[in-house]
Amino acid sequence: MTWLTNDRWIKQPAGERFAALLVRPGILRAPGAHNAMAGLLAKRASFECLYVSGAAVTASMGLPDLGVIGLDELCHHVRSIYRATQLPLIVDADTGYGEVLNVMRTVRELEAAGAAAVQIEDQLLPKKCGHLNDKQLASPEDMARKVEAAHRARTHLRIIARTDAVAQEGLEGGIERARLYIEAGADIVFADALTSEAMFRRFSSSVDAPLMANMTEFGRTPYFTGAQFEAMGCKVVIWPVSSLRIAAKAMADMYAHLADADSTEALLDSMQSRAELYETIGYGDFEALDASIAASVVPPDLRDLRGHNIGRAPDGEE
Repeated sequence: MTWLTNDRWIKQPAGERFAALLVRPGILRAPGAHNAMAGLLAKRASFECLYVSGAAVTASMGLPDLGVIGLDELCHHVRSIYRATQLPLIVDADTGYGEVLNVMRTVRELEAAGAAAVQIEDQLLPKKCGHLNDKQLASPEDMARKVEAAHRARTHLRIIARTDAVAQEGLEGGIERARLYIEAGADIVFADALTSEAMFRRFSSSVDAPLMANMTEFGRTPYFTGAQFEAMGCKVVIWPVSSLRIAAKAMADMYAHLADADSTEALLDSMQSRAELYETIGYGDFEALDASIAASVVPPDLRDLRGHNIGRAPDGEE
């Protein structure tokens, strides 16, 4: 299956499909996908919605999550992930890339790139991960104006308003901000870096909108399962940077091994094989669209020929 033929492209807007997932019973689990390959693998694992994290996208570019990338760079990543997966994407748009007019353009551009929902936070630039210290907050009124502008600009995508105010203004201050953002047009609210079950329960019971939870690793939130978040009253849970962290650690280990052993043969069982890669990206489906391309035959997997001295000189020969 490829996205190149019209009959394989999903026509229903992504925002509408995301809304349909929200009204189903149970919590919506949305793992992060930092690139299109990660998105394809998540889809193969049966996830129906993905999260595009600003932190993961910037880290994949070798940059810190301080609001240093631009809208066009984010759109490029969103477009490639949506094109590959056609799944509803929740997209982290940081502070909206500016003020009211910029936010409206951000919504339009991301919607055109395939976003099903756009998340905007109430920080000032330079922004930070919600689990870090000394974040600078926008006023509630300024953030509400951005949410209202996003609501006006959208055609079908949903608006997620994130507040980072709990650390500075307390839980009740964060709840009051969330209520204001809902009045301005937010469909979902997201209080980042809550630190206890009691805080999640209090927040979810105090706002008249679905609550999104962030299960990031190495942060301030304890490790809860999706089912536990559901019991606390949350409707959506994200694992925003997990795919990037796993991939980066695996690559670091591979490079260290290669530098030491001068070979990757010992790592073959930890790799996606050529056949598995081609199946994941639909290599044969693309070839089949052009009769001039001969169907590729994958070379034999040399792991299956171990012990047969394939590629090695017989004993005693050079």
